[in-house]
Formats: sequence, C-alpha cells, structure tokens
Amino acid sequence: MPTWLLFAALLGALLLFWVIGAYNRLVAMRNGIGEAWSKVQQALDQRGAAVLPLVAALRVPMAAEQGALDSWCQAQGDAEKAAAAMNTRPVDEARALAWVAAESWQAAAASRVLALLDQHTDLRLQDPVAPLTASWREAQARLPFARQNFNDAAAAYNEALAVFPTQIVASGFGLGRAGLI
Repeated sequence: MPTWLLFAALLGALLLFWVIGAYNRLVAMRNGIGEAWSKVQQALDQRGAAVLPLVAALRVPMAAEQGALDSWCQAQGDAEKAAAAMNTRPVDEARALAWVAAESWQAAAASRVLALLDQHTDLRLQDPVAPLTASWREAQARLPFARQNFNDAAAAYNEALAVFPTQIVASGFGLGRAGLI
C-alpha cells in the first residue's frame, strides 16, 4: 500500500471523527435547550394552574370587569398553546417568536386584572384569592430566571453554529438557529 494512500485514509478517518464529534456536540447543545425549556415549562405550569381558579374566584366580586377576566383567560389559553408548540420543538425559532408574542399578550392581560384587583384591597386579602395570587406571582417571579437559562443555552448553540467548520456540519444535517425567548 502506497504511503500517500495510507495518509489519505488516515486524513479521511480523522475528518469523519471530527464530523461525528461536531454533530454530537450540536445535538448535546440542542438537548440542553430542551432541558432549559422544561424549567420554563415548570414555571408556566405553576402560573397557569393559578389563573383559571383565580379568575373563577374573581368572577362574582368583579362582575363589572368580565371583559378583562375573559381577556386574561383567552391570553392564557393562547400562551399555553404556544408553550405546547415549543414543547414539541424548543429549538424552532418561529415557535419561540410565537411564544414571546403570546406571552406578551398574556402579561398585558394579567397586569390589567391584577391592577384592578389591587383596587379591591379587601378582595385581594380574602382566602381563595390571596393564595392563588401569591402562587401566580411566585411562578411569574421564577419565569425570568428560567427564560435566561433558556436564552443562555440557545445563544451558546447559535454561537456554535456560527463557527466556520461547524457551519458545514450544521447545514449538512439541517440544523438551524434556535430562537430566543
């Protein structure tokens, strides 16, 4: 066997191992994004578990504000649908943008209802409302940290995709950018 053929085979094997390593690194980073999304989903689940019971507790005492309550329920439903879409593929940039838009609408509707609730001091301190409001606020406070964790993982993945030789592997396997939330 000629030396140049042995050298070419060795170079080819080295290149193959590098491609496999780069692909495995990108897949591990994508899995990290999925794990980070699960922490976001935990905060969303806790927050979502408080919304409908809280709205139900507020229906009678805040009868004049049914539009705000209905808007919050609708926004929460849309945010849950967008989160469910993110659950199926948390790396998809378009799904991340849809979730951010739904989350913005949900935050606006929630702040309106909570501002109205702040005007009713006696209602805010009553038994069914106070613990549900506290649970919602606790989950809402956990959400920015979980989002930052997700964004850190997505940014690291996107930076890895931007490196020259890895770009070739990523495009060859159809790996796209991750969206930030």
